[in-house]
Amino acid sequence: MNFVIIGGDAAGMSAASRAKRNNPDLDVTVLEKTMDVSYSACGMPYNIADPEREIEDLVVRQAHVFREKQDINLLTGYCVKSIDPVGRTVSGTSLQGKTFDVSFDKLLIATGGSPIFPDLEGFDLPGVLALKSLDDGRKLKAYIKSNHVKKVVIIGMGYIALEMCEALRARSIDVDMVKPRPVFLPWMEKELADVVKNEVEAHQIKLYSGHTIEKIDLENKRLKVICPDIMLDADMVLTAIGIQPNSDLAAQAGLDLGVKNAIAVNKKLQTSDENIYAAGDCADAYHVVTGEKTWIPLALRANRAGWAAADNVCGKSIELSGIAGTAVFKVFDLEVARTGLTVDQAKQFGFDPVKVTIKTRSRAHAHPGASMIHVHMVGDTKTGRLLGAQMVGKEGVAHRINAPAVALHNRMTVEDYCQTDLSYAPPFGPTWDPTLTAANQLLKKI
Repeated sequence: MNFVIIGGDAAGMSAASRAKRNNPDLDVTVLEKTMDVSYSACGMPYNIADPEREIEDLVVRQAHVFREKQDINLLTGYCVKSIDPVGRTVSGTSLQGKTFDVSFDKLLIATGGSPIFPDLEGFDLPGVLALKSLDDGRKLKAYIKSNHVKKVVIIGMGYIALEMCEALRARSIDVDMVKPRPVFLPWMEKELADVVKNEVEAHQIKLYSGHTIEKIDLENKRLKVICPDIMLDADMVLTAIGIQPNSDLAAQAGLDLGVKNAIAVNKKLQTSDENIYAAGDCADAYHVVTGEKTWIPLALRANRAGWAAADNVCGKSIELSGIAGTAVFKVFDLEVARTGLTVDQAKQFGFDPVKVTIKTRSRAHAHPGASMIHVHMVGDTKTGRLLGAQMVGKEGVAHRINAPAVALHNRMTVEDYCQTDLSYAPPFGPTWDPTLTAANQLLKKI
């Protein structure tokens, strides 16, 4: 059997390796349009923060290792242009300009996502960059060095934007952030979002929310981000307004698309064609709280979906229950985390939500070095279920969010969560874990 994979990063290489472990005799071919495979994209902001580190440090496994040690036919520089589901072939062009056709019995589409670039004047200028692929990181780091960048305007204020503002400040680069929407971190409870906003501004970063970008100009070797009411100048502009799924190949092949034009897959990762699978940032997923389809592109899901697709290709019957949207990021001294639904999302899906926000210590009373943790929780008055949680603090947030995430996967009620036996020691938290304190307060409203 020929198992062909389009895309050689998280989902694609996870699937390829898993398939060869399951069945060493399986013919596995990976077609990757770039020369980079199996790298830590999430580590790029931290790499960029250190001018002495090579971007290649982020490569988890070199291409030759897959070829030589795992017997995977990994073809880099091979860009797939079309999929023929009936003839079961994929076709495209290599970087050398040669055309190719590859036959498959089973196909995995793992084409990932791409940064969103507004269709506006000036976004194609040199120095207007994005950060998604390893080559993006390579270009961005080289541009900072060769152009002696001292000022950057970041368009957007999401995860990547906030991680990059810290990375740039670590290199003594001035940063302005601008976006059209008026609310900073609109998905986050305002009390918590204000803590993050204050942290960012405390590091001399200027925030401009609610300013529509009209165009980018180049004048006297300086880039200018032009809005109706303000103009921000820079040596470099970073576009960080989100990503979109690379689903064009699937759409052209007649496969069904789902939420936000991601490739629609079932719990076995099959598309509308049972012989074609999709995994990673290009594919949708089920949300464990709502039971409905969603698209939340995150690294763990990509790797897990690659494994599951390979298992199913190899004859196992594996279903993934879905995702809770659990995420964490660091911005300067803060850890920011979330899982599950916000109040507004809960209302959209027919829940009757209530919420609570608490502030407590990160360590036991009188234990030195404590800081504050803000915890926000959402529950459903009709069923009593826990629906979501958010946290912000200088310590004890990144891993603490995992407890509510597990509760969401198991459809626990708030009362159930209040009874969980969570760990305690004075250096790590109060006797009552901050999430238990929040849950106890939330239970009073349900």
